[in-house]
Amino acid sequence: MIHFLPFLQQGWRPALEITLIAVGIYTAFMFVRGTRGAPVVTGFLALLLSLTLLTRVLDLKVVNVLLNQFFGVLAIAVVVIFQPELRRILAELGNLPLFNSTREQREYVEEIIETVDRLAPIRIGALIALEQNQQLSEVVEGGIPVNCELTPEMMETIFFPNNAIHDGGVIVHDGRILKAACIFPLTQRQDLPKSVGTRHRAAIGLSEETDAIVVVVSEETGAISYAHRGALVKGISIEELRAYLTSVIVRRSDSRGRWPRLRALAQRGVGTSTFSTRPPGHA
Repeated sequence: MIHFLPFLQQGWRPALEITLIAVGIYTAFMFVRGTRGAPVVTGFLALLLSLTLLTRVLDLKVVNVLLNQFFGVLAIAVVVIFQPELRRILAELGNLPLFNSTREQREYVEEIIETVDRLAPIRIGALIALEQNQQLSEVVEGGIPVNCELTPEMMETIFFPNNAIHDGGVIVHDGRILKAACIFPLTQRQDLPKSVGTRHRAAIGLSEETDAIVVVVSEETGAISYAHRGALVKGISIEELRAYLTSVIVRRSDSRGRWPRLRALAQRGVGTSTFSTRPPGHA
């Protein structure tokens, strides 16, 4: 046993390094999985591994030197390719609930819920972006400044058909309506069903570019949906929407509410693009 003590004393460092590298690789994989940059990374890694193997087998010294130099600028390439995703995860890590009380956030959620509950039964289409850490003005085009208190009556007035500003989306933040008649970026995904219309594609597109939660009310069916982190969930009930918005927006003052969100962020991967739907009659 004594003979193994020096090995144990010196062997913990390599074990720690291997663990950290493995965690880093897994986190990086979860980070890029499902994002729009994932095909770029896959093709880049395949090309890089092929060139590395080729230079080792054929002893191509000049190519090997060029590859070694290329690794120096790889970090810059990663920042450029995944700039939206990196900005999103840094904003999530820097999100500290310092100023908004739980009561105010719950009231904010209830205003959104009441708005949707009014619009869905009468089939008035709506596209509502709940701004969180990132300012949506960076990716949203147009829009008319409103800057008023968020109330269901005001939201119903904005989205009422034939209203001059009913087309487009509305941006709200912490109980205030910031802009109306905004043009959200459409998703470029090709795997969505044909039943996903322009309003839902705009919701997905904005949620891919930012950390906003985008609530959608279908004008054709009155079905309720939401998009977040590139995922669209269709055909939900009012209670399901309330539960989800509460879990994301109502920030806990203790660590029980924060660390599960960070763990979920690492497990799901930022920008993961999934699609979930339920029968239209479910809502």
